[in-house]
Amino acid sequence: MASVGKLYCFETMRQTKTIKSVCALAGLEIEIAAEYKHHEDNKKPEFLAKFPHGKIPAFEGANGLNLTEGAPIARYLASLAPNSGLLGSTPEDAAVVDQWVHFAETEIAAPVHLIGEMLMNFLPYSKGIHTVAAERQLRSLITLEAHLSTRTFLVGDRITLADITAASVLQRVVAITADAAVRANLVNTVRFLETIVHQPKLEAIFGPIEYTEKALQYVPPKKEKAPAPPAAAPKEKKEKPKKVVEDDDEDDGNLVPEEPKQKSPLELLPKSTFNLEDWKRAYSNKDTRGADGALEWFYANFDKEGFSVWRVDFKYNEELTQVFMSSNQIGGFFNRLEASRKYLFGSMGVLGENNASVISGVLILRGQDSKLAVDCAPDFESYEYTKLDVFDNQEDKAFFEGALAWDLEVAGKKWADGKNFK
Repeated sequence: MASVGKLYCFETMRQTKTIKSVCALAGLEIEIAAEYKHHEDNKKPEFLAKFPHGKIPAFEGANGLNLTEGAPIARYLASLAPNSGLLGSTPEDAAVVDQWVHFAETEIAAPVHLIGEMLMNFLPYSKGIHTVAAERQLRSLITLEAHLSTRTFLVGDRITLADITAASVLQRVVAITADAAVRANLVNTVRFLETIVHQPKLEAIFGPIEYTEKALQYVPPKKEKAPAPPAAAPKEKKEKPKKVVEDDDEDDGNLVPEEPKQKSPLELLPKSTFNLEDWKRAYSNKDTRGADGALEWFYANFDKEGFSVWRVDFKYNEELTQVFMSSNQIGGFFNRLEASRKYLFGSMGVLGENNASVISGVLILRGQDSKLAVDCAPDFESYEYTKLDVFDNQEDKAFFEGALAWDLEVAGKKWADGKNFK
């Protein structure tokens, strides 16, 4: 059988696995450019003439067609074998196959790629971005899990391009981000991955699945120690003393003094009689309600001039699905507030049930402007902040106490899970 073309790639790329799997199931021969050297060949004029962006995977068709991007290459090759069923058997099936390919590429692969780039120091590391990407990916995995709970394959009753693409993405996910704790809630997804990867024609292409026990975390690169400067020859004594001159080999950055870190505006506020750390200890060690409870301590010690209380509501509750996933989202939000730990306390929860829940709660924070305390979190604008009067407004007081006691109820939705920031 004649080759359909030549593929420039890395063998370990997930897109390469998808493309080779399509060819294996469709009965197509494809040549792998074994002589290809990345960062060298893709910069040459002859390569750029065919693939102007210099990106792989790149496909050079026997009929003169040149393609880049893994998804369209795989789809084109699948279309050469219509009887394989890789694109479905009807136009409707084909549309659903495309849907799941796009979902796997954008909603699952993109976040893990971003995380991987930061973990390998190809991009500057940001804990906030890492957390947001992991949460976005988890939400997508839950969607996939729900779909696979009643199906063996994503579309129809046989393997399609959607399954191959998703499996190539998931193989990377379970090795980097989806650790044992996450996989415990993805039993159908793991079963699906094992099913696809261990197909007789695909097993050699995918290779073994490596499951991570704990999600990979960022490790800062070690700083290389600068070699010690050679010993300077003794200088002749001179009558007039001279100032010592810095070595010219010093890093230029050391020649410019660092600008002093600006204090938070909250540090400039008048001293308050309310000690936030004492409140956190009272909340942790006392019953929330009761004659000698944390709430009684709060009302006796709170300084309305130096601190304020705010209701916090997630703006996009229609996007929430699983309760545990929403609870993890609160945890991520609190993690991104770390820079303001000395300025605020929080108690937030998920109210309702799976696919019908809201995120709500309260913050006690320094000053009278909520933004000054929360804008250190990249996603602070995803929440709405409403100032509460817990002394003179009974409705506000009831909301505040319910959020602290974890028995809050909103619009008939009862408290399901919660987290504290303290």
